[in-house]
Amino acid sequence: MRVWDNEPEEALEVNILPMIDVIFAILAFFIVSTLFLTRAEGLPVNLPEADSAAPQTAADFTVTLQPDGTIALNQAPIALADLPTAVRSQLGPNQIAIITLQADEQVYHGQVIAVMDELRSLDNVQLGIATESPAVSVEE
Repeated sequence: MRVWDNEPEEALEVNILPMIDVIFAILAFFIVSTLFLTRAEGLPVNLPEADSAAPQTAADFTVTLQPDGTIALNQAPIALADLPTAVRSQLGPNQIAIITLQADEQVYHGQVIAVMDELRSLDNVQLGIATESPAVSVEE
């Protein structure tokens, strides 16, 4: 015997709202986690501010000048005379190197020029000087 059901059957629906919530939660997780993936190369120094500061591509090398006169290449202390040799040994033939110079604002200007002269003696080297953007003040 067959039983007839007079109630119309409801059409099946796929509820995508939970799926959208999960995707947005995953997206938010990846956005927040990528903020912590930046790494600072160089030693901590107080960089001078410059209004015309603009971000550049990632540096191949970072030369840090500290107020006490020490020089570091990628966080490893090095003598000024050994700086070109160390950079040249890590470069391939016809490879262009981008060197970022991080000089503390208390460093003697003559030492900065001496480091720049040593680095300019290398071929295929581009120099950049690290600065900080000035803090934006909010007026009420």
